[in-house]
Amino acid sequence: MRKVTQDVTNTMNWMILALLAVTMTAVAQQPASAPQNPQSVAATQPEQTAAQPSAAPSGQAQSAPGQSPQAQGSLAPPTTMDQVVDRVIMREKDLIKFLSPRTPIVETYLQNLTQDPQLGPIPQDDHYFLGRMDLSDTIDRSDFLQEKGKGEGEGMEKRLLGGITKRFKFQYQPLGFSWMIFADRNEFDRQHYNFRYARREFLGDVRCLVFDLTPKKDAGRGRFLGRIWIEDQDFNIVRLNGTFARPSRNSYYYHMDSWRLNLIPGYWVPAYIYSEEGDFTAGAKNKIAFKAQTRMWGYNLKTGAANDELTNIRVDSVKDDTPTAQDATPLAAERQWQQQAEDNVIERLERAGLLAPEGDVDKILQTVVNNIEITNNIELPRPVRTRVLTTSPLETFSVGNTIVVSRGLIDVLPDEGSLAMVLSHELAHIVLGHNLGSQYAFNDRMLFSDEVTYQNLGFKHIPEEEAAADKKAVEMLKASPYAQKLDSAGLFIKALQKRAPQLSALLQAHLGNNITENGTVTRMAQLANSAPALDWNKLDQIAALPLGGRVKLNPWDDRVEIVKAQPVAITSARDKMPFEVTPFFPRLSRYSVASTPAATTVAAPTATATTANASPTPTN
Repeated sequence: MRKVTQDVTNTMNWMILALLAVTMTAVAQQPASAPQNPQSVAATQPEQTAAQPSAAPSGQAQSAPGQSPQAQGSLAPPTTMDQVVDRVIMREKDLIKFLSPRTPIVETYLQNLTQDPQLGPIPQDDHYFLGRMDLSDTIDRSDFLQEKGKGEGEGMEKRLLGGITKRFKFQYQPLGFSWMIFADRNEFDRQHYNFRYARREFLGDVRCLVFDLTPKKDAGRGRFLGRIWIEDQDFNIVRLNGTFARPSRNSYYYHMDSWRLNLIPGYWVPAYIYSEEGDFTAGAKNKIAFKAQTRMWGYNLKTGAANDELTNIRVDSVKDDTPTAQDATPLAAERQWQQQAEDNVIERLERAGLLAPEGDVDKILQTVVNNIEITNNIELPRPVRTRVLTTSPLETFSVGNTIVVSRGLIDVLPDEGSLAMVLSHELAHIVLGHNLGSQYAFNDRMLFSDEVTYQNLGFKHIPEEEAAADKKAVEMLKASPYAQKLDSAGLFIKALQKRAPQLSALLQAHLGNNITENGTVTRMAQLANSAPALDWNKLDQIAALPLGGRVKLNPWDDRVEIVKAQPVAITSARDKMPFEVTPFFPRLSRYSVASTPAATTVAAPTATATTANASPTPTN
């Protein structure tokens, strides 16, 4: 009897297993008749939430965090909002794993605000942070700039939040501004968060599902509170907007708006974070009021020697016995030595992520330099090159025959005449033979970590050389095609002088000479004497642009290009925002190899609609 019962039991078990197998096969085939687009789910179930845990989505049981984008494409499309949430959680873990070996550069520029009756909130003072993030086990950073008063043994919470000192002075902690690249690095799941579907929305060309996230009651401190946008193809988070909940005593969480870009197949990488605090309505009392931009780049910096060097074809050349192939003369040797130093510096800055690769912006700068050279009959033994520094502070310098201009300075220049003014000063140094940096021809001087770049490189001229370069630059400009465009350059100097006392961090040069000294503009100040009066209320007078008005930086490969945005009408003096921080609103698009020769697509981060409110972009 026992044996018969055992046989019956075994038979029933096999039948159940067979039935489950058939059911799973049917479920796996379900997407053929189920809604293929999660937007249809959103339309039919607008009130459904995903607050409670659910079974793994059909077709997803075999997936795991870290799965390749190709494998993700084989997953069945979600058919419920619960399944969408499961997919989002999985993709966020994939991104964290993908980024873990990378150490991008992170830059934060912050302006504390005060209320001006005419112009509204304007900068009162500013702060600048530049460092490299380590995304391996936990988010941490090392700084390029020397921090004043940095204490040892600071806890992660203090470094993240910012804090109140014993003197009740609020301190910004740079790591806090870049923390929101993820909603929650370690515990982004249903056990810690409630997910509530809100609506559908387009961000640029990308259709998104929008969810509100709230931490559960016992989730603990520092949990994300806000809204996320999820693209509807692979279900990656593309935007986060909100703050972190439940700060501890004497700490403060900032509100942030974080954007990601689809720069490589399958992943949306963090690119921009905008932060803002303060209320300027009548009767409001601000404990803190600021605006801040955080940018990330250098995800794909090339390090070490290229392995393919060993596979290159090597061709022996024929011996050249002509006189030009003999030993260099003393002067020729001196020039070759300077070029070797120049090449070493340019290569080292690019490897550190502080110099953008050669591109179209360089060609625009080069055209302006050529126009000045030709009209002044300047002939140099080597051509002058131009490159773009990837950072925001307004600075220029030259090493050998290469002129370097910062992204931030190009951003705020209103027109081509102002750009010519900036470039002519550095060209004058080259023409006058004010060569700097020959010591960097010794390659051992390039052997330092990226974090100490500013301590190991410098290209500052003595005051007498700066004055001579200004005089020569004005002389060249008056003989150039930009002679009739110097009024705008002078207006730029006047606007800079107006804001200089409040923008010491933005005007602090880290490699070259400062444009200002003790709050007074010294660079090319002569041009301001003949410029029209600066009038904030004159709407057609654009003396300077907000930050982000000209150049966009690709966070993956560090390439820069000119922003192409439609002009927006200015309706009041408050729309001008010279040198000011504004929100990011990039037009999101999906990665497409065909769309860019460099095989990388980046949305145009038009920092604000008014960044194109001035005269046209500098052209050839």
